[in-house]
Amino acid sequence: MTGALGLAAPAAAHVSGQPVAADVGTMSAGRLGASVGALLGLAGVIIGGLALARPTSRIGTGQGRLGAAITLAVGLIGIALGGLVVATSDSGIGTGNGRAGAYVALVVGLIAMVLGGLALARARRTG
Repeated sequence: MTGALGLAAPAAAHVSGQPVAADVGTMSAGRLGASVGALLGLAGVIIGGLALARPTSRIGTGQGRLGAAITLAVGLIGIALGGLVVATSDSGIGTGNGRAGAYVALVVGLIAMVLGGLALARARRTG
């Protein structure tokens, strides 16, 4: 009987060392950071799109380049949060650490930064 327990102990130690996937409803710190980063990036894409579509509106580039500046700032924060989650997560996609959401935040934040740069370039040309 001792031999059977002796062989089972290393297997149990190996299983307990594996990261456990978070439940679907659990909001881990990584998921929260990635979600906030993705939402900020999405807000930046929307504001950047409005700044490019309507450059003379209040949020556009016509009055002080406000839309371009907001888009650049929000996109940069989204990229920073996404990068932080990717750098600090210890497991892959599907484990509940927010890595997939962080990649989405990186991409959406980058799109927001590009839109903000385009809006800023248009504001410098017209202003």
